[in-house]
Amino acid sequence: MAEIHGINLAMQTPFNDDGSIDYSRFEELIDIYLDCGMHGLVLGSGTGQHAYLTEEECNKLFNLGIDRVGGRVPVICQSSALNLDELVRRSKSAEGLGADAIMVLPPYLEGPTHDDGILAFYERVNEAVSLDIIGYNIPQATGIEISPDLFKRLSELEHFNYIKDSSGDIAKQQALLATGGKVLNGADPTAPYSFMAGCGGTIWGCANFFPREAVQLYSLVQARKYDEATALWARMFPSVAYCWFSDYMPAVKAACRQMGFDGGTVRAPVCEIGPEKETKLAAALAPLKGEAGLREAH
Repeated sequence: MAEIHGINLAMQTPFNDDGSIDYSRFEELIDIYLDCGMHGLVLGSGTGQHAYLTEEECNKLFNLGIDRVGGRVPVICQSSALNLDELVRRSKSAEGLGADAIMVLPPYLEGPTHDDGILAFYERVNEAVSLDIIGYNIPQATGIEISPDLFKRLSELEHFNYIKDSSGDIAKQQALLATGGKVLNGADPTAPYSFMAGCGGTIWGCANFFPREAVQLYSLVQARKYDEATALWARMFPSVAYCWFSDYMPAVKAACRQMGFDGGTVRAPVCEIGPEKETKLAAALAPLKGEAGLREAH
């Protein structure tokens, strides 16, 4: 099994103006991001608009992406689905295509909210695959919070080896870490502090528009160069805060266009942030725009 660590990019899905996927640009971006030092890629991520991709589209992205990566870094495929049979099918497809891990949301829409039901849900996936499962804790979106007690139970499953914690609550994240399980940060504004607290890495959407800085931040914290890390973070945080507290996916997409990592438009029903917010976003990105080498046009 590949070790999931460092900056795992919750990769954008490039779209053409008509909403179709630009698969050619997708492959180009993979090479660009790997050249920036990414430790792993997450395909069909939430930032990549997983909720609005078909199963067929996801499988094509996984197939193309895994082939393009060619073993250079681990590839995580989001196989989330509400229907269990579909979830198992998607997960087995990702495994068959060569994914290193799958990321799976809990059954968030009118599904079980008690620990036994959530455990049974993940047990079904665990029985179906032989690759790593990354649970996904994002209570603000799902209404389901994976507590430390539930995380300990889930970690007893053979393949449930990680959790992505997007709660944004550093205290609750430390409680998850205290169980001894492997935690990947998923809340952009806490990134450096989560690394300091002991998260082995992150699955990060904003890294789509500042990939080099994200990798550098992680490296500085790992090297305990905290003064340099906090100085870098001070330049990164305005854009992170703008995206996190705004319409996240379209803000990230707009930032990618402004920062030279163009992935086209968003797919409906998601809407663009519009000219006024684009201007505010540009101001939030200003501290990053003078960084040497970052503004190369791709």
